[in-house]
Amino acid sequence: MAAARAALPASGTTLYRAAHTTETAGLYSLDVAGSVGILSLYREQSAVQETELAELCAEVLHLDSVYLKRRPQEARHAANVQRQELAPPGPVWGAAQPEVTALEDGVPFLIRPGGDLSTGLFTDARPARRWVRSHAAGRVLNTFAYTCGFGLSAALAGADSVKNLDLSRKVLNWGQENYALSGLPAPDTDFISGDVFDWLGRFERRGERFDLLILDPPSFARSKSGVWRSERDYPKLAAQAAALLEPGGQLMAMNNHAGVSAQQFARMLRQGAPTISLVQQFGAGEDYPGADHLKVMVGRL
Repeated sequence: MAAARAALPASGTTLYRAAHTTETAGLYSLDVAGSVGILSLYREQSAVQETELAELCAEVLHLDSVYLKRRPQEARHAANVQRQELAPPGPVWGAAQPEVTALEDGVPFLIRPGGDLSTGLFTDARPARRWVRSHAAGRVLNTFAYTCGFGLSAALAGADSVKNLDLSRKVLNWGQENYALSGLPAPDTDFISGDVFDWLGRFERRGERFDLLILDPPSFARSKSGVWRSERDYPKLAAQAAALLEPGGQLMAMNNHAGVSAQQFARMLRQGAPTISLVQQFGAGEDYPGADHLKVMVGRL
């Protein structure tokens, strides 16, 4: 793994996972963005232990700063009420770097190490973004867009049009900043803030169709449509997505629920969208040894 990770910066990737939980007995993970480390703790440690571990990471990887994320077993509620405790805005070691521009396969992304538990890009989905940069064409709809990594990848691939859809205007604005880093136009009309499930129905009623539709939902979410659980509700989402595809159109569906196996996920997609033929499957990147949480499946109508 050390050799695989060492090759990443040489290939234009300075944003990657330097240590995964499968390599640390589940104690921590470490992501690197340029010269900044993002240390995620999965078990409680003392303040002294946290600082010592951060300093060790910085020394080994020659980092200028290390930020800390404390990740409880049940993070959904705690992340809302204890945000500053779980994701301190300042570094636990080194100088403050509120924003960092890091590269993935030569593409720049804006990372905010101290902003939240999520810092701007999920590094495990690098293979999925590579696939989009190689296959996107025609009209693309990127749902649950977050900071629009998939939408940017589709635009770089030369897609005719790309719509990014997310409930949060804040992260869509961040996505527009990512577009600007690559010198791409980012009109507000391509960044739609709203409930994804509502908008999928709206697109269908309008008769809009897409050549590629990307689904990257959270494992759990609340919206005006109700409570979403990926292990229960993915078939319905897949059905909504399939209804928006052009003949021959492609669906890229992702599931990062660790309790759902690849086989179960494939069954969900077939149940919700029997007209979709699954043609490709992959998971996390080369810097995630032994990881099986992320399932990415590509299907064609």
